[in-house]
Amino acid sequence: MVFRRRARRMRWLACGRFGPLWLWKALLVFVVIAFAGQLLGLIFNKSSVQPAAARGGLFSSSPDAQGAPLGSCRPHTHVMFLKTHKTASSTVLNMLYRFGEERELRFALPVGYQLGYPLPFNAHRVKGYRGPRALEFHLMGNHMRFNKPEVEKVMPADTFYFSIIRDPVALAESSFAYYKEVAPAFRKARGLGDFADDPRRYYDARLRNNHYARNLLWFDFGMDHNANFSLGLARRGEAAVRRAFKLILVSEYFDQSMVLLRHALCWPLDAVVSFSLNARQQKPSGGGGVGGVAGSWVGKAAAVAAGVAVGGGRLQAKAPPNLSLTAEQREKLREWNALDWHLYRAFNQTFWEEVERFGRARMDHEVALLRSRRDALARVCLRDGGRPVEAHRIRDKAIRPFQSGLVKILGYELQPGLDNATTRACLRMIRPEIQYKDVLDAKLFPRAAPPPAPQAPPGPPEALDPGHGMSWAGGVGPYVRQDPSRTGPRLPFVVGGGGGGGGRTAEEGEGERDWDGSRLVRSNRTLVRREAKVARLR
Repeated sequence: MVFRRRARRMRWLACGRFGPLWLWKALLVFVVIAFAGQLLGLIFNKSSVQPAAARGGLFSSSPDAQGAPLGSCRPHTHVMFLKTHKTASSTVLNMLYRFGEERELRFALPVGYQLGYPLPFNAHRVKGYRGPRALEFHLMGNHMRFNKPEVEKVMPADTFYFSIIRDPVALAESSFAYYKEVAPAFRKARGLGDFADDPRRYYDARLRNNHYARNLLWFDFGMDHNANFSLGLARRGEAAVRRAFKLILVSEYFDQSMVLLRHALCWPLDAVVSFSLNARQQKPSGGGGVGGVAGSWVGKAAAVAAGVAVGGGRLQAKAPPNLSLTAEQREKLREWNALDWHLYRAFNQTFWEEVERFGRARMDHEVALLRSRRDALARVCLRDGGRPVEAHRIRDKAIRPFQSGLVKILGYELQPGLDNATTRACLRMIRPEIQYKDVLDAKLFPRAAPPPAPQAPPGPPEALDPGHGMSWAGGVGPYVRQDPSRTGPRLPFVVGGGGGGGGRTAEEGEGERDWDGSRLVRSNRTLVRREAKVARLR
């Protein structure tokens, strides 16, 4: 009896001091549930990263995607990018494509894949152009030879103009490797060193495509690349570029360039994060290497060995060109490309002045953020953490990179198991330039009937120049043009058919002709290029 009284008293004291027993039971249940939730969160943490990273697309509102604060500026949506050759410009164009597609902006796209290059740009080269201010275009960036008055007919008055340059020696190495069989001056030389020793021995300004062999930047900016160098001329050209463009990037300092571009355009960080596109497969080198061409962000690197010769109606791959240079030969290339060298030195200095104004410590911090974000997105988007793979291993043909010559151009495979939103966002980052242009074209002009699928898609934009052999994922394509150096009558282009019989020559039609003989027709007051499949060389 006494024991029971003491037990009741103890229970009463416990409830009075520490609360009723049911409260303790409820607290215990809550602790168990919280622990289980934390454990489940740890287990499923990896699977939750992917959707979070792409919530609202890669240009999401998360701090990591936005990057460092930009202040009260408003994003530029009227942007013109002069896509220069062999300067990592394809990677930059991918950024513009992604930004515009995410926001459903209108692109000034070419009818084909270039805006009339190598002729000076004409506004009627833009698909859908109906005259000044008839239609608002937001973004322009495909290859052209710059012609500011004509560009201003297409783009609004508040357009932000920018471009990118590269050391002319490294550019010459890349140009020689890529256009060895396109530029007659390069084709005649045994190697780049041989060309550098005596360029005038090989160079003839009258032959088509030799612009790739001298002052290519100067040419792309719309100036006379064959003019004799003088300091006065060089400074006038430099001044013209400064008047036309608000920012000139430097491909050797790609990440720093992206930071400056992001702040100039007031774009989020994810808009300028990119993966290296069109990278070549690295192979052990024997003998002379490619000096001064290192750098993961120079697309379609200088060692792209893409020689193609035509014999007996079949394409035959040639050995990779010799790109080795001595210090003396490098200096000779700078003299040969003196106008480009002046531009590069002037705007390289301007670039670092911009970095100083931006702040070195601040620049280092933002470059680190950009690289960290790139690594994070690679882990989310790409199989094997972003390691590029050979084209034939990429099952999705829509993201399989074009191939050129003996060098294998690598691409990426998407991480399996991604949700739909993440897949769309990641796909934009790795979609090759040609396929991306076709996707945008289909969105802007949905009523246009799609062309019949060829045996092999056209090569990269540069490969669409006459005389350049093209292949798709290692296979030889049917698009072969005649020797571009010939100045006599052209061989007929075959329209329809795949190089076999039954086609008709373009000469049978009437109307104006493009610089390479392709027929132009008028549609809605716009000169439209009729793309021609080309027969085998005879």
